[in-house]
Amino acid sequence: MNTLEKNFKYVDYLWDNAKAENLGDDQVALFLYRSNILGADLRITNYGGGNTSCKTIEKDPLTNADVEVMWIKGSGGDIGTLNRSGIAGIYTDRLRDLKKVYGGLADEDRMVALFNHCIYDLDSKAPSIDTPLHGLLPFAHIDHLHPDALIAVAAAEDSEKVTKEIWGDTMGWVPWQRPGFDLGLQLEKCLADNPGIRGIVLGSHGLFTWGDTSYECYMNSLEVIEKASDYIETKIKEQGSVFGGQKVQSLAKEARSEKASQLMPLLRGLCSSENQMIGHFSDSDVVLEYINSHDLERLAPMGTSCPDHFLRTKIQPLVLTLDTNEEISDSKAILAKLQPAFEAYRQEYANYYNTCKKDNSPAMRDPNPVIIIYPGVGMFSFAKNKQTTRVASEFYINAINVMRGAEAITSYTSLPRQEAFDIEYWLLEEAKLSRMPKEQPLSRKVALVTGAGGGIGKAIADKLAAEGANIVLTDINEDSLKEAHATYKRDVSTYAICNVTSNASIREAFNKACLEFGGVDIIVHSAGLAISKPIEETTEKDWDILQNVLVKGQFELAQVGAEVMRKQNLGGNFISIASKNGLVAGPNNVAYGTAKAAQQHMARLLAAELAPDKIRVNTVNPDGVIVGSKIWEGAWAEGRAKANGITVEELPAFYAKRNLLNEIITPADIANGVFTLVGILDKSTGNIINVDGGMANAFVR
Repeated sequence: MNTLEKNFKYVDYLWDNAKAENLGDDQVALFLYRSNILGADLRITNYGGGNTSCKTIEKDPLTNADVEVMWIKGSGGDIGTLNRSGIAGIYTDRLRDLKKVYGGLADEDRMVALFNHCIYDLDSKAPSIDTPLHGLLPFAHIDHLHPDALIAVAAAEDSEKVTKEIWGDTMGWVPWQRPGFDLGLQLEKCLADNPGIRGIVLGSHGLFTWGDTSYECYMNSLEVIEKASDYIETKIKEQGSVFGGQKVQSLAKEARSEKASQLMPLLRGLCSSENQMIGHFSDSDVVLEYINSHDLERLAPMGTSCPDHFLRTKIQPLVLTLDTNEEISDSKAILAKLQPAFEAYRQEYANYYNTCKKDNSPAMRDPNPVIIIYPGVGMFSFAKNKQTTRVASEFYINAINVMRGAEAITSYTSLPRQEAFDIEYWLLEEAKLSRMPKEQPLSRKVALVTGAGGGIGKAIADKLAAEGANIVLTDINEDSLKEAHATYKRDVSTYAICNVTSNASIREAFNKACLEFGGVDIIVHSAGLAISKPIEETTEKDWDILQNVLVKGQFELAQVGAEVMRKQNLGGNFISIASKNGLVAGPNNVAYGTAKAAQQHMARLLAAELAPDKIRVNTVNPDGVIVGSKIWEGAWAEGRAKANGITVEELPAFYAKRNLLNEIITPADIANGVFTLVGILDKSTGNIINVDGGMANAFVR
């Protein structure tokens, strides 16, 4: 590693010579490796942003002649996770021949369809709109990135002059233009007019850099970004402050989190007036510096400059006018203050749409804000799922960095509203949205499951996650929670240690759910234990723990959960995992059976009380869930075996034989029962579903 490689300050040098050497001379593999390590640094480009390519010589399958093929990230891909299935292989000469049929800016959409006639690799991903930008340049390896520092230069007033000041004659510059074939022609012309340049700054957009090898391209990108970053930081030091200095004092970290968790269900409900949303919260130093500044009021309405930013964040955020120390315990009072701001935002968005729309524009999309700013507290984002809302937050942080840099250089400029609209409502963008896969049944839902560290609770969490829900795993055992949480992909789950006998612990779990996802839609009380003893052996301690965990725990969960759901005003589901034993009398079971019967009747009472809020309350009754169930580990199994005059080893077969279907019941079967109630039977409440293979004495009707 040379001295320059060691001394990068503003970007991460991640090239590993050993890994690269293992790829040999496979230029496509090296291009993918370069893409992945560039995408690993969010200062260089964010999720789904930017594009990378390489050109190789391949054998034409029809003529066996040597042809140049460009390999490029396909439409909708992410360079940080890019692999061979996500790229397109294009005949370079055919792409360049499209210049002969290009009819000007009005012809842009037709050109995208013609990219398909240039495909070399039949397994290609759909070519992206950036394809001609790479194909009309002659270099073997090209990076098109959206580094915060470069977009700051691109979005600064007098951007072309600033570009020359930083890099002299070694960098080209082209003014803002929507991506497409003509922008590719402008890059080609810029290079022809400035032979020998190492890259091009795209006004209000980003950066193009290149190299003869993947490594040279990588180093060129890092060096250009590093120089821009150093230039900006020098300017900031000269000024002594950013964003006009601090106007609002932040609350302490814990106070910010507490206030955010209490406010998020209200915000979620307001943002979900058309489509239910999932939330995310950020109060990083970068965010606080911006939202607490004097210049927030001026900069926020200007909107973001880079298309990759505002496509995910909307053109501008909603800035709340709540005082930092606002008392938010009175939800109705806070809602009365928030509603006018949301109504004004929706109306302003409608005005933006109606002013800029064209005859063939797609219908107006959801007018609710994606980014919401609360000075002194933090930044909220809301979108269709956790990944999308987290990425929107990250992109707005990129936009903050851009504004910070541009303001330090000269002053920040944003895209004109019409240009922004033409990107947001581009027919090709609409076509991309229409190709998105159908959402899963529980998409946009958040489920909190107690006893989710294993057994039935974990099986329920697995099923709800598989159907699209975000999961809040709760249990009293942190090790089990960590192990369970690790089984899910990023942005699916979180966990909270929760003792259901403690109101404070339950509230902490719901606060975690609100802070992570915006609220809760589904509550499943699966936490439990079982004690099987004759009445003379049943102790007061036995009775109390069953009542506390099963009955009081259910009450506390319902009370706190209803409070959150009512804030959201989105309805919801509460599921009690009770037992056949709540319906059927049997020996050695007085404490457990009584608690389970209480759970069942409480669910009926809650169903009647919460129905006006569209909160549905139902019960799933398992029976004989021996394999994979935690309560069958130890004394309970021994007690049931003794009560039935058999050995513990004989229990699974015994329970299977005694039900009408002669089936062994598993935790996954209980999970299917829960999903049926929350994902299919959307007009059922106060019901009991028995998942027991058919026990005639437990029939509820």
